[in-house]
Amino acid sequence: MPNLFEKTLNILIVDDDEVDRMALQRSLSASTLNLSVSEATNADTALAAIEKTDYNCIFLDYHLPDKSGLALVKQIRHEGIRVPLIVLTGQGDEQTAVSLMKAGASDYLPKRKLSAETVDRLVRSAILVHRAELKIEQVNQDLREKNSLLERQNWELDRQRRYIYKQNLQLQEVSRLKSEFLATMSHELRTPLNAIIGFSQILLSKSKGPLTGYQGDMLSRVLANGRNLLELINDILAFSKIEAGRLELEPEAVGLPQLIEETTEELRSLAAQKNLCLETDIRLSNPTVVNDRGRLRQILVNLISNAIKFTDQGRVRVQAKELSRNGDRADKIVISVTDTGCGISEADLTYIFDAFHQADQKVTRKHSGTGLGLAITYSLVKIMHGEITVSSQLGQGSTFRIELPRKVTPQEVNQIGELVFPEPVESVVRRKLP
Repeated sequence: MPNLFEKTLNILIVDDDEVDRMALQRSLSASTLNLSVSEATNADTALAAIEKTDYNCIFLDYHLPDKSGLALVKQIRHEGIRVPLIVLTGQGDEQTAVSLMKAGASDYLPKRKLSAETVDRLVRSAILVHRAELKIEQVNQDLREKNSLLERQNWELDRQRRYIYKQNLQLQEVSRLKSEFLATMSHELRTPLNAIIGFSQILLSKSKGPLTGYQGDMLSRVLANGRNLLELINDILAFSKIEAGRLELEPEAVGLPQLIEETTEELRSLAAQKNLCLETDIRLSNPTVVNDRGRLRQILVNLISNAIKFTDQGRVRVQAKELSRNGDRADKIVISVTDTGCGISEADLTYIFDAFHQADQKVTRKHSGTGLGLAITYSLVKIMHGEITVSSQLGQGSTFRIELPRKVTPQEVNQIGELVFPEPVESVVRRKLP
């Protein structure tokens, strides 16, 4: 504060000795400070003056008729009056000085050392120290308030953390019960369904006698619907296993070209029903990969059958090639399935791998299914330490591209831990509800 001592300072002298007051007045007048000096002869008068006027500094005698200077210093500080106090002493011994400073005095001055220079220095020093103390106190008060706020925020965060932890435990329990229920129900439903499918096939084989056209048509419908329902149940069962983190891969040496050709041939009849061209393009110098044959086949079936389902004319192409970077040997395999179907809108691309998501969500939608195929495929690819991407243009078709390591070891599989869906099932379901 550069202009602090340019303005007039209010000074109060508290002393019952008129000679001592006059001596201090002379020293103050001879100083370089602009001063307005008031006087009080006892403690009560001084306290009354302090209540009415804001003083920049107070000089008070150690020996007063109604109260000692030490007692007056304590009373002033006890009442919360913040003003620099300089105590005038007759002797100026060290013990007296310590007692005064402990009580709250800013400084002390033996009367025998009274001079204009000393008074000027003490007033300046006392005021500057007092201002610095006020600033420090304000800073400390701000810090205390901030600490208090942080403590409240930490308490609230801790409360929310405990709440979230309890919610997670409840969700885990719900998820466990749901997975157990799905597994049990899937098993219980598959047994009678397999019986229905088996007996339908026996009756359709005509080994039990000829069937009328109507009977054959009805049995064919029973068989087709039974197979569709079994496929849905298998998807739900696989989904529940993956979500619960109980699905394990069983890596083995697999001839990838043979697996792709066999899977494609199994689905060729579906393409033929829609007059689609189903073709393969396999370019592998080393045909062997180490992976789970059944899960690889499941990925291929999901992608190829999806491509056929959403393609009304044109073709579906399955390609496989090796991927090498910077001349390194090919340690990754790329499998892509391309169709000329309806394509996927930009809005649906964001959610294409979500569980239960389908581009057409209407009850009367053209294509049936649970919406689990791509979610299961996504999770299986992630468990295999691979990546799956999709590119599509509405009305022009889609390409699903999978990049897999040539060799998946059991150690890599075990490091995956629990599963891998883009979103928890509960949040996906909630988002889809109206």
